[in-house]
Amino acid sequence: MAQPRERTIVTRLADAGEEAIQRLGGAPGADRLLGAVNSLRERMDDMQKRMRTIATIEKQLATIERRLDKLEGKGTSTRSRSTSRKTSSASRKKTS
Repeated sequence: MAQPRERTIVTRLADAGEEAIQRLGGAPGADRLLGAVNSLRERMDDMQKRMRTIATIEKQLATIERRLDKLEGKGTSTRSRSTSRKTSSASRKKTS
């Protein structure tokens, strides 16, 4: 005769989760909730793809700026210098 398998905590949690999902599926308004959750998941996936694209574009921009600096014969980007000048002159005006 086969002995029943001992149920571990993980097995019990998985069973409880399955039961909860089944109960939610039968609840009124559950289809709207599940639709909203699926929509949120799709939007998050889209946002992650866009963020990866932005990171790639930033790397390409940094490479292009380094190449431009080399061509101009400068060690640092002219953009960073002009930004630091603007902030330092703006801070002088505020303190006056």
